[in-house]
Order: sequence, then structure tokens, then C-alpha cells
Amino acid sequence: MHTNRRQVLAALALVPGMALAASSLTESGSDQEHDAVEQTDLAAKNAAILRRQNAVMNSGGYSAAAQFAAEDADNFGRHAGRKGNLAVLQDIYTTFPDWRMEIEDLAAVGDAVITRVTVTGTHKGVGKLHINGGLLVGVPPTGKSFKVEHIHWCRLKDGLIVDHYAVRDDLSMMQQLGLLPQVKPYAPPT
Repeated sequence: MHTNRRQVLAALALVPGMALAASSLTESGSDQEHDAVEQTDLAAKNAAILRRQNAVMNSGGYSAAAQFAAEDADNFGRHAGRKGNLAVLQDIYTTFPDWRMEIEDLAAVGDAVITRVTVTGTHKGVGKLHINGGLLVGVPPTGKSFKVEHIHWCRLKDGLIVDHYAVRDDLSMMQQLGLLPQVKPYAPPT
């Protein structure tokens, strides 16, 4: 699924305080072909920070990736701080040692960065925290892999993530891991 500039602008218009004109965004080329970044130093800097954090996470450096969060960061509206972010990332990488998030689309306006990512991993460990849908706590590894999409929204301040929210396809992940039954696709009556 390709997201075009108009779709990104429409999505950003729904974010509180994100009123902007189409002329205020640029679309990047090269590795960031699907980026829509407001033409400000702040938006460009914040987009680069999120791309750097993603690269660090994909290298398996979850401890270093946690350093991108502020000491007082919130996750899903709750205080998590840097320690909480580290605990979440450590649990993810314990459960899925090959966890990867590939950025498909990125939009940055002011202090907000939104990414649509493809997430993959192989269930090789036992989850201890109620994350990833909360259904992996104490579950023995299945050895199965998954591939799903997420959307992440982050707000940054002084170069650090202070707020994070995500919409994840945990249901499909659990189905691909064999932990929930597959659902037959709907076939309209003929």
C-alpha cells in the first residue's frame, strides 16, 4: 500500500495543532522516498532522530534505542520514562531476538513524527511484560515468524521522545505465531 502526499496531509490534519498547508511539506527521495516532512529545521531534525532510533533498534541495540526517550517520557499516555522504555524494548528483544521495524512512510510536522512500519520477528523467547497485545506473557516460544504493520506517533522535545502512541496489528501477529486461530476471509454471497 503506497501512501501519497494527500493522504499524509489528510492524516496530519487530524492531529491536534497540526493545521498546515500543502506547500509547507516536502517529499524526500532516496531511502526516504515516502517521507513528508514540514520544511522546518525542527521537523527535519525530529524525522532524522526517529530514523536514527529505528536503525539502532534494528541493529539489536535496544539499550541504546531507549536513550532516545526522555527521562519523563509517556507511553500510551502513561509515565514510562527511559527505564520503562528500556524494559519494554528488552522484553520485545527477549521474546523476538530478530525484531525489525522497517519504515515504510514517515511524516514529520513540528514536534510530531508519524511512521508506518512493517514489523517482523521470530518468537524465540518468553515474554514477561504485558506488551504486544498482552498475550505473550509466559507463553513458550513457537519458533514461528510474523510480519505485520504498525503506525507509531511520537512527540519530541529537545531531541528526545516525550510521548509515544502506536496502533499495532497484534491480532494478525498472534495468528501468524499460531497462538490464535486464523479467520477465513469473508466471501460475499454470489
